Amino acid sequence: MAGSAPLLLIAAGGTGGHMFPAQALAEAMIARGWRVKLSTDARGARYAGGFPKEVPVEEVSSATFARGGLAAKAAVPLRIAGGVMSAAMAMRRDRPTVVVGFGGYPSIPALAAATLLRLPRMIHEQNGVLGRVNQIFAPRVNAVACGTWPTTLPEGVEGIHTGNPVRQAVLDRAAAPYIPPGDYPMSLVVIGGSQGARILSDVVPAAVALLPEGIRANLRVAHQARAEDLDRVIAAYDAAGIDADVQPFFTDIPRRLSEAQLVVSRSGASSIADISVIGRPSILIPFAAATADHQTANARGLVQADAAVLIPESALDPAALAAQMAAVLSNPQAAGAMATNALAQGRPDATGHLVDLVLRLAEKRVTR
Repeated sequence: MAGSAPLLLIAAGGTGGHMFPAQALAEAMIARGWRVKLSTDARGARYAGGFPKEVPVEEVSSATFARGGLAAKAAVPLRIAGGVMSAAMAMRRDRPTVVVGFGGYPSIPALAAATLLRLPRMIHEQNGVLGRVNQIFAPRVNAVACGTWPTTLPEGVEGIHTGNPVRQAVLDRAAAPYIPPGDYPMSLVVIGGSQGARILSDVVPAAVALLPEGIRANLRVAHQARAEDLDRVIAAYDAAGIDADVQPFFTDIPRRLSEAQLVVSRSGASSIADISVIGRPSILIPFAAATADHQTANARGLVQADAAVLIPESALDPAALAAQMAAVLSNPQAAGAMATNALAQGRPDATGHLVDLVLRLAEKRVTR
């Protein structure tokens, strides 16, 4: 049943990269007295548990051409069309004030229906290259919010740099004072996304073993590795005489980042946002198989700001990584400058920027 409060309809696919910023916006708009609904498919609904209980989930039919055989691919247009019709009918019953898409195929029905009904609408892209769905809708929405800057956009499309919303635990550590490396215990944090990264497990322990003795003696490592890699990673650090905490998942990454002298990481959008908001020097190894090489695009801002060093997977070996780690950990002044530069790239107010965009769209009369 429709309420008198303005309604924000959020459309998002079923991954953390889409859902986390969507959840942050939902929480902020509810705090402002708005109603919020989430539109996604059955798969996405399974990832919606973090949303406030006040947010109903509307499941619509969607599909992707990326999975399944010929028969499944042939059925995709029909499933999406059914989802668009269902979404449009729901919007006629309870008209959204604004529709915001966060990417992923499950966001297609709501964005397409909003386009047909000429409702105020925008998209938020987390990465430095638009995902396939956001690429389609970028010329058809009223605003394109960019989590990473710069973002590669279609010709004629202008983006607004909002940043990527980060968790409250990260905000609690925002701009935590940086302790430059020196002749005392130092912390190296190694993260490769939520499931770790095998190449980092292969290369980082060997690179740490090549560091000068003066650095190794002071180094403590926190390394996130896949469960199947744990034993060999632990053994490699033990053989090098390194104090290492190796786990498949760290629940306290914000604290560990705030205590780090150096971070070695993939360059997923959320990792970049966390590193920037807290403000830490980093060595970034983009995932080579990422769609449209978007992890390299994600790293661009930090690299251009002299806040990070980028090593492509093709150039990553223990010697190359050890040389870059030593360059940071043996130069306190340069490391401190990198931390300051990283912090300047951070957007701790990203959620607030998204809220402002939604409120501006709510006041506009849409004609296209």
